[in-house]
Amino acid sequence: MLSIPPLPLAIALVIGLLVLLPARRLQVAGIASRWIGLYALSLWALAFFLAVRPVAARFLVPMVVILYLAPFVAASGPVTRAIERTRRGSRADPPAPPMKNVTPPDPPAEPR
Repeated sequence: MLSIPPLPLAIALVIGLLVLLPARRLQVAGIASRWIGLYALSLWALAFFLAVRPVAARFLVPMVVILYLAPFVAASGPVTRAIERTRRGSRADPPAPPMKNVTPPDPPAEPR
């Protein structure tokens, strides 16, 4: 029977739980599930590789930190607008309608 050492298994589970936090933030922002899955899988793989074999740590640590913190720093509005803009083919937004004047007219001037 295949036996997995407990330390790498524990590391994999803890990293998996930590990756769920920014993934949930992306879900709340309205990102497609496919992109969230790709993000979570790549972040988990980078973090697990860094934890198990810290080769190229100078390169991977900043990348993992930036990938982890990006969903918390970026507001959901700009992220959603950027993704929708790429779906539409970078077309400009339609112009806003002119503002409606709701100020009541001045009363007629009285003659002197």
